[in-house]
Amino acid sequence: MGVLALLWGSTFLWIELALRALSPLQVTVARCLLGAGTLLVLCVANGRRLPRGRTVWGHVFVAAFWCNALPFALFSLGQQTVGSGLAGVLNATTPLWSLLLGLALGTERGLRPVRAGGLLLGFAGVVVIFAPWQGAGQAGWGSLAIVGAAASYAVGFAYMGRHLVGRGLATLSLSSAQLVAATVLTGLSLPLGGRPPVDIAPSGLAAVVILGIFATGITFHLTYRIIAAEGATNAATVGYLLPVVSLLLGFVVLDEPFSLRAAAGMVIVLVGVSMTRRGKPREAVLPTPSVVAR
Repeated sequence: MGVLALLWGSTFLWIELALRALSPLQVTVARCLLGAGTLLVLCVANGRRLPRGRTVWGHVFVAAFWCNALPFALFSLGQQTVGSGLAGVLNATTPLWSLLLGLALGTERGLRPVRAGGLLLGFAGVVVIFAPWQGAGQAGWGSLAIVGAAASYAVGFAYMGRHLVGRGLATLSLSSAQLVAATVLTGLSLPLGGRPPVDIAPSGLAAVVILGIFATGITFHLTYRIIAAEGATNAATVGYLLPVVSLLLGFVVLDEPFSLRAAAGMVIVLVGVSMTRRGKPREAVLPTPSVVAR
């Protein structure tokens, strides 16, 4: 989860830079294509094959729509008008959407009060970090797009946990197949909103490559492994750590300000995430070696 948070936490930065070179849909297709290519290379290197059968691929395409194609496009569209601070807060609603969906589907019947409190506390910490009340005029379609992306992630995680993991298929094979499916889905939509690159500066293209290989391919495979090992709701809690990582990277790398309020918010987030993991019933975490492997 720590590695996933480090990689995923930089996603907003790479999307913002990538949008300087490509349109939102072009960024979406590029990150899916590069992510799929990265995982396919890892599949070949590890002797893994893509899953077979119409039923499995049907589930893969449904999961790819909710967990990849739709949220990736919504994030690219939303970040045209929404700042990274507010985007981080809205993206951190994924664990809450996942919890609500789990309760509705009956997969969170054993939810303990300490874990539920940790989910709420984690979101409160994210709000404290970015203090969205200090901004003005940031609400609108962009914000709704990012909220929609966060909810779409929750739906995708739940679908993957119910229909794909635990079927005896390696997570590397599943994650590779899903990004291949996402590339097909986003590629079909490209004529609807594609346009020539706005700026082909090396920095923008480099951001697209990093976004696709690391913040999409490697990140998505790690997400799949956590879903297989710990369930969809617990995997979604990494969303609370992303703003913490972004804040620390900004302070260390870009010399951005670091306030006592932000430090307090980080502590609240970390306490909330630790509560979600302590409150998790042990019997809910029984992964099979064949599923978690690679």
